[in-house]
Amino acid sequence: MVPDHGVLDPETDPLATLVLEPDDLRDLAARVVTSPGAGTHTHHAPWTRAPLATLPLSTPEDVATAARRARAAQRRWATVPARERARLLLRVHDLLLARQSDVIDLVQLENGKARAAAFEEVADVALVARHLGLRAPSYLSAERRPGFVPVLTSVRVRHDPVGVVGVIAPWNYPLSLTLGDVLTALAAGDAVLLRPDPQTPLTALWAVELLEDAGMPRGLVQVVLGDGPSVGGAVVDQVDHVLFTGSTATGRVVAARAGERLVPSALELGGKNAMYVAEDVDVEAAAEGAVRACFGGTGQLCVSVERLVVHEAVADAFLGAFVRRTRALRIGLGLDYRSDVGSLTSAEQLARVVEHVEDAQSGGARVLAGGTHRTDVGPYVYEPTVLEGVGEHARAFREETFGPVVAVSRVASDDEAVAVMDDSPYALNAAVWTRSTRRGAALAARLRAGTVNVNDGYQAAWGSVAAPQGGRGASGWGHRHGREGLLSLTATRTVAVQRGVHGVRVAGRTVVPSLGLGRVLGGDPERWTAQVTAVLRAARRARLR
Repeated sequence: MVPDHGVLDPETDPLATLVLEPDDLRDLAARVVTSPGAGTHTHHAPWTRAPLATLPLSTPEDVATAARRARAAQRRWATVPARERARLLLRVHDLLLARQSDVIDLVQLENGKARAAAFEEVADVALVARHLGLRAPSYLSAERRPGFVPVLTSVRVRHDPVGVVGVIAPWNYPLSLTLGDVLTALAAGDAVLLRPDPQTPLTALWAVELLEDAGMPRGLVQVVLGDGPSVGGAVVDQVDHVLFTGSTATGRVVAARAGERLVPSALELGGKNAMYVAEDVDVEAAAEGAVRACFGGTGQLCVSVERLVVHEAVADAFLGAFVRRTRALRIGLGLDYRSDVGSLTSAEQLARVVEHVEDAQSGGARVLAGGTHRTDVGPYVYEPTVLEGVGEHARAFREETFGPVVAVSRVASDDEAVAVMDDSPYALNAAVWTRSTRRGAALAARLRAGTVNVNDGYQAAWGSVAAPQGGRGASGWGHRHGREGLLSLTATRTVAVQRGVHGVRVAGRTVVPSLGLGRVLGGDPERWTAQVTAVLRAARRARLR
């Protein structure tokens, strides 16, 4: 039970119920698995630092309870045919689009981003829901594979639900990086133990309510709230697969803890993504694309561009166009589309951005645009910032900033561009701008990154939800999206059926003698070795796969 004081009074805190009435907030809070006398957590709006809601916290014991409930629900869910599970996702697609205004408001209030960036989350989830709703049954269907003995050995590969999937979701894209993972698990036949970030719990709870309104059995997604070390760690200890999105440092802890139980994990971690602007570009188009890639979502996106690598032949022209567009971005806060850039989400993020800019300046970097904390707009608002001359050891060049800051480097060739772009422990996303798509594809093949976009920053690859997304190195491992992302949440089972062991009988009479492996290959080891060798050579000549 959630105490009455668990939701803030709209008479005294109007921002707390700008989207949801107190009764609605109580309904959401009641979805948290908690115990009597539980502690509470109040989270605040980045725009004003005003409180949004007070929600109950879970304990490790509550996490264990939630996991047991999820397992019970999953056993029933696993018996539901894949096509019926997929139809749920299509209903989620339709219901989400119908209710998008409500959740866009919530995302803005909890995260602080501009409205267009919040809508991107709705579009992303809709793409995932539609794709899996239409393709998951075929991805999950049993596959025929060549058998040991042609004709006699029949092999099928099944993709069974893995069980309970732990989703530890971030605050930066609280709808898409929560619901996208949850929908994939549900399509696979799994249950979910969800731990949303304490900064954005209302968005996650709203998403669970949406799922149930679309027809998801209640209890299939269990929600726990609390800090990472205790509650997040308890989630890792209880599940059969972990989906984590967050920092590289925390990802290492999650991977180690999951590894102790030999539980698989998929980690989407940090990035220091670079975009190369070749000398043959349309400067205006490249500058417009760079602005979107660098400052969308206020730069708080793991695949956003934080380094611009520009060919010296077009550097001045490109930077002129890029800086002009950056300065023209509309900075503001509001539940409308009049702003291009919103707020950072927390004081911690603001401090990191300020430190990176000041560190770069102390090393001789020049601020071409931005560089100012805009307290006149909001407590955590920072101008989109362009830095040139950032030293290779500066934090803004080496570390993930996760804010509206980009460092510009000039290069003299494609080879130098590749070397600069790959000079990072991260390998999540990269981009190449060139008039020649053939050249772009050739450069993409050389770059060390999980995804590479040609003539786009990140949306082309991320929006292509039929293709896998994932990083390498310090950016994590595993995949979201596509067949690969779905099948990663299944347990593969190979079923081999050997025919002919008992011969063929008609009307009670054996008309074909036993053709079991012992008969076919012979019982004598020496004879068996010779026969297998002959079969292997024949199969090679026949190009049997």
